[in-house]
Amino acid sequence: MTTTPGLRERKKQATREALRAAALRLAVEHGPDQVRVEDIAEAAGVSPRTYNNYFASREQAIASAVTADRESRIAAAVVDRPAGVRLADAVTDAVVQQCAGTGEHDRDALLLITTRPALRGAFLGATTDIERPLAAAIAERSPGTEALTARVLAASVAAAVRIALENWLQPAGSADGLVVPTGSLPDRLRAALAPLTPALDAAERP
Repeated sequence: MTTTPGLRERKKQATREALRAAALRLAVEHGPDQVRVEDIAEAAGVSPRTYNNYFASREQAIASAVTADRESRIAAAVVDRPAGVRLADAVTDAVVQQCAGTGEHDRDALLLITTRPALRGAFLGATTDIERPLAAAIAERSPGTEALTARVLAASVAAAVRIALENWLQPAGSADGLVVPTGSLPDRLRAALAPLTPALDAAERP
């Protein structure tokens, strides 16, 4: 997880970043419903076929602007925590830090997400991407952990994140599908992850 990516991977990452940036910019400028896959691909300088290699829909590309590389950032943060920090704390701190950002792109994308059910679905569905990188991070941090156990723990963390986000994005009861974020997202994430602490602690034991 600490190796430098090769030229091919760097090009793929650059393409993904260009697509998500174009998707968010066009959605903010024109509204998500007015943006086509072809428009996003053209703005990013790639073909629609290339676009389809990265995203399955325009909603996925737009939501990716706020979840951009979240899964790898969480995994890296878990691995980078000092050895003396317990695994449960490392995971919780990494999730809260990377899922509760307040960047300009985050605010733009969240504004769209709160008004479009399809975008909310893509946003919540992206939590499954956390599983594999986090499983590798858990295994790296706790070498005695079996691969299956690491995957189950990582999948449980991903599910907890999704549930916390669902509870945070509460429907306002209006006909247009508007939702209103409620309460503190960091608090909701910590509360959702708390029941996993015993299992994460057990994974650290020899």
